[in-house]
Order: sequence, then structure tokens, then C-alpha cells
Amino acid sequence: MTTYCKSRFRTKRNKTRVVPVGIVEVGGDNPIRIQSMTNTPTQDVEATVRQSIALAEAGCEIVRVTAQNVDAAKALKDIRKQFSAAGFSDIPLVADIHFLPKAAMEAVEHVEKVRVNPGNYADKKKFAILEYTDSQYEEELERLHNAFTPLVLRAKELGRTLRIGTNHGSLSDRIMNRFGDSPLGMVESALEFIRIAESHNFYNIILSLKASNTKVMIQAYRLCVEKMAKENMAYPLHLGVTEAGDGEDGRIKSAIGIGSLLADGLGDTIRVSLTEDPVYEIPVAQNLAKLAHKLWETNFLDDGLLIKNDNVNPYEYRRRESITLKLNDSIATGSSTHPPVFVKVHHSLSDYQAIAKEIIQANNTFAESKIEGLIVDVNSSEDLKCIQSLQNILISPAPVFALNISSLVDISMFKGFNWFRKNGWIICKQFDSANAKDLETWLRFTKESEIFLAIDCHPEDIKVFGSLLEQIQPTNVLFTSTTPLPSMHAVGTYRAIAEVLKDLSIPKAPLWIRNTSTNTIDPQEGFDSKILETSIFSGSLLCDGLGDLISIESVQHLQRATALAYNILQGARLRHTKTEFVACPSCGRTLFDLEKTTQAIRKETGHLKGVTIAIMGCIVNGPGEMADADFGYVGGAPEKINLYVGKQCVEFNIPQEHAVEKLIELIKKHNKWTEPIHAALTT
Repeated sequence: MTTYCKSRFRTKRNKTRVVPVGIVEVGGDNPIRIQSMTNTPTQDVEATVRQSIALAEAGCEIVRVTAQNVDAAKALKDIRKQFSAAGFSDIPLVADIHFLPKAAMEAVEHVEKVRVNPGNYADKKKFAILEYTDSQYEEELERLHNAFTPLVLRAKELGRTLRIGTNHGSLSDRIMNRFGDSPLGMVESALEFIRIAESHNFYNIILSLKASNTKVMIQAYRLCVEKMAKENMAYPLHLGVTEAGDGEDGRIKSAIGIGSLLADGLGDTIRVSLTEDPVYEIPVAQNLAKLAHKLWETNFLDDGLLIKNDNVNPYEYRRRESITLKLNDSIATGSSTHPPVFVKVHHSLSDYQAIAKEIIQANNTFAESKIEGLIVDVNSSEDLKCIQSLQNILISPAPVFALNISSLVDISMFKGFNWFRKNGWIICKQFDSANAKDLETWLRFTKESEIFLAIDCHPEDIKVFGSLLEQIQPTNVLFTSTTPLPSMHAVGTYRAIAEVLKDLSIPKAPLWIRNTSTNTIDPQEGFDSKILETSIFSGSLLCDGLGDLISIESVQHLQRATALAYNILQGARLRHTKTEFVACPSCGRTLFDLEKTTQAIRKETGHLKGVTIAIMGCIVNGPGEMADADFGYVGGAPEKINLYVGKQCVEFNIPQEHAVEKLIELIKKHNKWTEPIHAALTT
């Protein structure tokens, strides 16, 4: 039974101790606090204060500033003074410390909170020892205790708060050798520091366990909560996805990681790390917090239907095993394939020529991201005629047609319908336990017609259908749910369906994740809101290993819906259809214009399917920050770039004006380059 949250089916907030950051309280019943970080040089006091004011005016409640050395830490004194004089004495400042205890000891004198990275703070990352004996490990812990204690004692004396901020990419030799580059290693790294602090009766602590890989990030936070509970700890959590990138990709990754944890009731303060002006992070974080509070405040009904068992291991990703359904000649769904993408037609089917034009345009826009399935509402025989006309236009690539059948549609309407085999067909219909006979009729019809049936129902209905499913033994069904139970949120409903299916005769039937207006937390107008909603819903399930097919039905524009679906799959590490960028959000340590550089690299390399490129302003966290990257573009000195292959630096101090060109040469050298399709067509 999972212990990291109160329930994986309905949201209940995880109660943590209240920790003050200045006059801002974090944890307990306090609202989720919104954070961001300046990206100006810290010693440029005027610029840093100006940006801090802009962040505060945008709604940022806690502002973080890098203190990469003692001089930068000393500048915090004037930053705090001028920020307060501008009318923001109530907004706490946080010093971001990595390598230097001396900088931390200076910073704690001036600001309300100090963040230390356990992997960097007085620790080693040289891989000089491949295996630590118990005595060597204890010696390292003693050295760490001696290095960290002065900061703890001074913070206690001044009433400051410390954030123990573990990063996946910067674990120490000691941790890496004993626990590996893993969520467990991240958690143990943080707990070592907490135990030192607690040995001095210091408890003003906030934790973070960040990674650019959304799965790793989610698992680390979950595991940390469980480990803390066993040691009677309940420290507030600062949530964030590192190096999320910019634009829609950055928002999707952040929503998947942060939103999934918030939906499970975890998280007390958040920072959305975008490779953009930090002011743009604030509305995204505010929207995520708003959605979380709505979930937390929902009065889920205790109707006795809540699933008690949950066999998903939340600390280790493993995709749920499901059978493969070959939907047409080129598209299949099941755990042995990547999830196909479906979108919904919102136009009248009578305008099938306009629909076909929009589909063709969307397919021509995305080289690797075609519309693989089309969802259409069917209410009459005229709709069927229009669908036949539409399928005749869409010769190649032929999408799978998913027909949404209302309860008013009689099955006789489909007698004699030409199921054009090249396309593939799915009947989508809601069923409930009160009318099992209706399900039997459709099961037999779809089986005889050699088409597929998507059973849209609640978990408890599936239990009632058990004997019928065992009798017919269908091999053509998928399960989905477009209406959550009053006792569960949308994610919980799908988790429950997966659990119920395990006890039936078809435990490996595929699951279809349908993003509909009825599956949203807080239906609103606006595409930006839908990006977050769909990312939280789909991302939570995909990162749990659930989901064999995904559809975006709440976005009317087919091209946008298609891009969003593929971007969610990539953000959840389920399907790569373009270059993956691991781009840090920039700070005062950054050695080049990160935002412009990221855009320039994306423009030249964004078509490289399956290639991951890290774009890092500096190497403060070590090459481990690029653990998942094939290539790295890293600031080595002002306006000088170092290029990496994996974690290995292969070229040093390249002038920035030549660095993108050199990066492309490096990619070509390692046979990872392909020409953009638009370029190939013109040559």
C-alpha cells in the first residue's frame, strides 16, 4: 500500500510542518507559495533589485538570487536593503549556494533563506573511489557534518531558513557509488543534511529534489515523503523541474512534474523553471497552484467505491503490460508500441472538405507528428455518409476513425456500413452496469464486424461486466473514462480502471487517455490553461506507466491539439518526435544570453528526432545535469562555450559566435544529424 500520499484516487493534501521564510509561511495549511529566480549578475545590484521588483509585482512571493562566490554573497546586503526600501520588505530573498560554504556563511547574514545543494556543498564529485567502505562512508559524513554545522548554527541563531536542494545531475561521489544516479540517491543526499540539521535541533528546513527527467523528479519526491514519514519528518516540499526549457515544452514538462505531485497532495511551494524572462514563470506557477487548490478543496464523496489496492510501484517506472491492437496497417496501440495520437473534429461533419483540408495542413506542418486517429461524433446516418466522404479524401496517411456514439444511436444504423479496412475503426460508447445487455450487443457487433470497441465506463461498472467479458472473451476492446466518479479525480479513475482490470479475464486490455472537457479540473477558456490541464492529467498517468493511446479533445484547433499531444508524450518520455532540449532557466551565473541562444539552437537543430541537447549557462552542477543528453552546449567562460558529448567535454572555449556551427559539426561527426525536411525538398 502506498504511503507517500493519503490516496492515489482522490486528492488529500499532505500536511507538513509550517516553516517561516521571513514573514512568509510555507507548509501546513498555507497556500502554495510562488517562487522564481533572478537571472541578472548578482553584483549588479541595481539590475538585480529591478528584476526582483518586477517579479514581486507579477506575484512572486519568494525571490531567489544566486550567490556563486563570497563577493556575490556580500552584494545581497545591498540588494536586500534596496529591495526593502522599494516597498518589498515582506518579500523574502533566498541565496542560491552551490560550492562555497564561505559564500553561504556570508549570505545567511543578509537574506531570509539559504539554499544549499548537497551534491556540491563541501562534497566531492571526482569519482576517485569506485566503492566506499562503511568506514570511509562514515568519514565522509563526519567531514560533511563539520562543514555544514556552522551554517546550521548561524541560521538557527538568526532565525533563517535553509532549503536542502538536491539536483539529479549533481550527486556526490559518495551518493553515486552507494545509491547510483537514482531517485533513492537524491533522497539519501537530502536526508544526510537534514539529519545534521536536526542534530542541532534546527527544523526550519524546506526540501527540493529536482530533475529534468519528469519521471525521476516525480519518483524522487514521492520516495522522499515516504522516507521522511518513517523518520517522523514532515518538511515542506519545494517542487520544480530543472532545465524544463522554454515555450510550450517548458510549460508541459513543468506541469507534468509539478502538477502530478500536486494532484497527489504533495507540494508547498513551486518554481516553474523556464528559459525565458523569469517574470513569465509567475502566471504558469499561479495557474498550477490554482488548479491544485481546487483539487485539494474538492469534497470527494465517500461512496464506498474507492479502490483500496494499488499495485503500481510509484517509485520505479514500469509501463503497464497490455496487448497490442493493430488499429490499421500502420498504427497500433499497446505496451509494445508507442501511444498513438488522436484528435477530435469539432466542425460539422457536413463540412468534411474543410475538415480534410485542416487535417492535411496539420500533417504537412509536423514531419514526425501526424494525426493518427480522428474522433468524430456520430448522431445520424447522414454523419456516417459524411465520414465516408471524408475517408475517401484522406487516402494517405489514413487515420483511424473513432466514432463517438451517443446513447440515442441505434446499432441498426451501422448495418451495411462500409468499414473501409485501410482506415481502421473504433466505436466509442459509454456503458454502465444498469444496462449490461447494451454492452453485450455492441461487443458481439464489433467482434463480427472486425472493428474495435472503446468501452467508456466507471471502474465499478467494469466489475459488473466481468462475467459478460469472460463469456465473450473480446480481443478488440480498449477501456477509457470521460467522466470521473464523484469519489475520485480523473487520474484516480484511470488508476482504478487499471486495478479493476487485473481481476478480470482481460487484464491486459489497453487504456485510452481521453482529454475531454469533462476530465478537466477547472474548465476555462484559453489555450494556455488547457496546456497545463492536459499535461497534468495525461502526464500523471503516463509517468505511472498507464496509457496506450492519448487523445486531445478539449482543444478545437486540430494542429494545436496534435502538437500538444505529441509534446505531452515527449515531456513524459514516452515518444520522441523532435529534438529534446534540456535548457536551464538562466541565473546570475549564466555566461551567455541563454534565452536567445536556446532559440537559435532550437531553430537549427529542432528537427533531430531522438536527439537530446543540453543548453547550460554554466557547469555549476557538473556534467551530471546533462545525464540524459547526447550533446551539451555549456558556458565555460564569459562568451566562451564548451561542447560535450554525453558527460565528456570534447571542445573548450569556443567563441560564442561560432559555437552553434561547431555544435552542428559535432552532431554530424557522431552521425546524429539529418537534414530538415524543408531543406531536403528545396535541394
